Amino acid sequence: MKKIFRLYHSGYPKVWPVYLLALLLAAPLLKGCGDDAPVTQTEKFVISDSLLNTLEIDTVQYRKFENSITLNGKVTANPNDVVQVFPMVSGKIEGINVMLGDYVRRGQTLGIIRSPEMAGYNSNLITAKTNLGVAQKNLLAAKEMYEGGLSSKLDYLSAQASFQQAEAELNRVKEVIRVNGGGTQGNYLVKAPISGFIIEKGITNGMDIRSDNGNDLFTISDLNNIWVIGDVYESNIPNVHLRDSVDITTLSYPDKVFHGIVDKMSNVLDPVNKVMTVRVALPNPGYLLKPGMFASVTVLHPENTEMLCIPSSAVIFDHSQHYVLVYKNRKDVVITPVQIVKTTRNLAYISSGLQEGDKVIASQTLLIYAALNS
Repeated sequence: MKKIFRLYHSGYPKVWPVYLLALLLAAPLLKGCGDDAPVTQTEKFVISDSLLNTLEIDTVQYRKFENSITLNGKVTANPNDVVQVFPMVSGKIEGINVMLGDYVRRGQTLGIIRSPEMAGYNSNLITAKTNLGVAQKNLLAAKEMYEGGLSSKLDYLSAQASFQQAEAELNRVKEVIRVNGGGTQGNYLVKAPISGFIIEKGITNGMDIRSDNGNDLFTISDLNNIWVIGDVYESNIPNVHLRDSVDITTLSYPDKVFHGIVDKMSNVLDPVNKVMTVRVALPNPGYLLKPGMFASVTVLHPENTEMLCIPSSAVIFDHSQHYVLVYKNRKDVVITPVQIVKTTRNLAYISSGLQEGDKVIASQTLLIYAALNS
């Protein structure tokens, strides 16, 4: 219209009525086309075969309503699978062969302690070997003399007893050295009593240690089974029960859910934090969960009430309203508002908007929702 207006003011007054007449004649035709072929929202969008093959379509069904509560938790080693390694002798640390987090095998040398006590044991070993050699020679001589009639049987039996005593003393000294690490030249070898991971290390090179101070050198755990300890505040204690199902997530694996049950509840509150602790024992394949990790512990407790339920991934929140995509066929997908009673990590409980047996799209919902609204 601007172009016609300029022509009118540029000295061509007879041109604009022709254009205006053409527009007036075309307007009813355009209006008629719009009235005769209305396009609905669902007719604009058709799910392609490739998209349909990747969609998750779930059926609305009744399920028992689950109350859930989320607790702060921490991963710890299972104390039943933890061994602390203490020094059997006093001395100075001369070598450390492992670091925190290393995997060790049973019998592997973890460190070396230079110890006066071990030097004494090694001296006793030399003495015991010498005494055994002397006793063995005396026994052979006594036997020959007894068989030759040059000595009595009593002398022979006495020599035999001396040999047995010397042999027993040597075995005792060897066992003492074995129990104390089996080192030689005054060295105490700190060895792993079990196979597992070093989860604590309490020594450094050059450190003086005493066998009577009660401090462990290493702590080892196999980590095949771990505990997750959750903190329950007083107001939430009625909502947590023994044998409740538990979903656990960590910062390290936000998309992975570890499933377990509450297998122990404390009967006293922590005097400092004023919380009750609950325990979840979990298998730990691949050693994904590590002691010290923080965890989010969601405790699920089913009730007797049943409600309509859909996957939480099917719910879309837009303009202060929850919606789902009800699937009838690939050409008929309807955006339906719903009322959500409660949402857990995996499920959403519906009070209105859906009926049992309805099918809802539970994946790529935002993509389809945007296409339907475009």
